[in-house]
Amino acid sequence: MRTLLMLLALAPALNPAYAGEHGGTLNSRSMEALLVESLLSVSSNRLDVALNEVDSLLKINPNFKLAQLVRGDLLLARARPLSGFGNAPDASRERMEDLRDEARVRLHRFQEQSPVELVPKFLWQLDAQQRHAIVVDTSKSTLYLYENVNGEPRYVADFYISSGKAGSEKASEGDQKTPLGVYFVNASLPKSKLTDFYGSAAYPLSYPNEWDRKQGRDGHGIWLHGTPSNTYSRPPRASNGCVVLSNEDLESLGKLLQIGVTPVIITNQMDWSDEQTKADRAALLNEIEQWRTDWSGLDTDTYLKHYARDFSSSGADLSAWVRQKKQVNAGKSWIKVNLSNISVFAYPNQPDLVVVNFEQDYASNNLNNRMKKRQYWMKRDNRWQIVYEGAA
Repeated sequence: MRTLLMLLALAPALNPAYAGEHGGTLNSRSMEALLVESLLSVSSNRLDVALNEVDSLLKINPNFKLAQLVRGDLLLARARPLSGFGNAPDASRERMEDLRDEARVRLHRFQEQSPVELVPKFLWQLDAQQRHAIVVDTSKSTLYLYENVNGEPRYVADFYISSGKAGSEKASEGDQKTPLGVYFVNASLPKSKLTDFYGSAAYPLSYPNEWDRKQGRDGHGIWLHGTPSNTYSRPPRASNGCVVLSNEDLESLGKLLQIGVTPVIITNQMDWSDEQTKADRAALLNEIEQWRTDWSGLDTDTYLKHYARDFSSSGADLSAWVRQKKQVNAGKSWIKVNLSNISVFAYPNQPDLVVVNFEQDYASNNLNNRMKKRQYWMKRDNRWQIVYEGAA
């Protein structure tokens, strides 16, 4: 089974603490570990041990197709030497490549220590209502789950996922790519409203968001969803753009998702927070407070300097925004603006772009209102400016 041995050689040294750390009930990580243990037994030519291990795994989940393939190879090995991974004479070449990819991804996931102490670069600040946040790394076929601890994210778990057949950076309808950006869970679709293809549930995401539209991106129907009832997991690149989890993982995750609240950041490279991230966050929060202060103080000219030349809002450009704000503020004798529940997320694959959400409490001599607002801030020439503003 030379191809299996090559796969094992591609993976860095396994973390010996993994098994002890992830023992106990057979969750998806434990099942992944059991599969890798079987592959390790193959690499040391303990084929009977490998077969027993993979049989144990298939008793738990008989729909784990990668495990089925390993078992088939092990059974064939009793009759003749195998030249590769997936040697059934009628096996689809494309299907075998998909399963090889899944084996590689799971081997790498197994050997990497869970980033318990690290904070994703994208999660600058969670508001009090956001109990959890999700970061998806398409390059590692992994979804990371974080909980909100006093506004700071803390690692909870990570899950194997499948994403777009054609990769990431979705730009148009039907391109079979997964979008990269900051999104929110928009709805919950139960199994009763879905075909079997989508598994136990589906959670539509807010693609395309305001930045996608500003960049001319289109398409729709990007979901978190499960797998068909006869499938445990899909290959790393198998969806039409959605993020796909096993049904068991999705059911665990679904209990924590908050409709319209839970952020889902999708990236193709996981980066971690550092001192520069903290400095940028402090500078941005200071700029947001200065924007609020200038607006509240009816210092209209200074307030408008917070907006970038390419600013837009619901089709209005900067010049239209300036005219409208000057006209409105001319009729005010006083203004009070308070912000609460501020969340801040750095945008993946777009340097120095940040999404800010907050509740705005506005009061003046002739108007009072409260609304949820979203802004996109971009740092240019070492200064943060607003490039989009609108209702969230």
